Amino acid sequence: MSTTDTSSTPRVVVLTGVLGGIGSAIAELMHDEGYLVVGLDRCPPPDGVIPKSIDSFIQCDISKLVGDTEEAVVLGQSIVDATQKISGSNKLTALINNAAYQVVAPIEDTSMTMWSEVMATNVGAPFALAKLFLPQLTAAKGSIINIASIHANLTKPEFVAYASSKGALVSLTKALAVELGPKNVRVNAVLPAATSTPMLMAGFDGKAEAFKALEGMHPLQRICEPKEIAEFVEFLAGDKCHFITGSCLQIDGGIGSRLHDPV
Repeated sequence: MSTTDTSSTPRVVVLTGVLGGIGSAIAELMHDEGYLVVGLDRCPPPDGVIPKSIDSFIQCDISKLVGDTEEAVVLGQSIVDATQKISGSNKLTALINNAAYQVVAPIEDTSMTMWSEVMATNVGAPFALAKLFLPQLTAAKGSIINIASIHANLTKPEFVAYASSKGALVSLTKALAVELGPKNVRVNAVLPAATSTPMLMAGFDGKAEAFKALEGMHPLQRICEPKEIAEFVEFLAGDKCHFITGSCLQIDGGIGSRLHDPV
């Protein structure tokens, strides 16, 4: 028996951070597999053109969902309304929490404002969206997929806020899986290591030796491609993993099995 009821309604996913490297790859694959994609991003689409892989685009800052404020209520309702409009029903196949805010700074230079924004975007917003869409996810016997990070388990200096938020997201994944299991809502997380996104690659522009060293840290001698993450997300959203919930898989090229040199 499938955990996702797709008999009478289209398969719809809500994807945050849809315009980023990983988000774009997920949107493209989900679209190709027949899903309707409701994409959220704090940035406008490049050149004002919404990619064809996104069926409905909402430009918003999901960190604003955190807090018992009128702004949070209005924003949350607008996201739910847009999703119901495109689905034509009260069902949601999957909520994919991909958006993230990263601060790279030593603790002395990490302000409480920075800390709060990282936590609100990376942990608070996924929690808020899970609450908002719980009725729709329950009705569809759907799933929540959180894009965490290898930094939840293996990190390095100056990533204290980001690593802490991703560790919290992993714990949120497990706690929600336990609580929502009786509602037939599955919750899983994906923990990528270094991934070939435009943002990461731009940081290595003109630094061939540093990039080669990064690749060499991974036993597979390369970094991850965004599509490799998207493929696993699509699997978790589908009907071939009925008994998988509370799982947190490192997609890391083996770096998590090394004794040293974390990403």
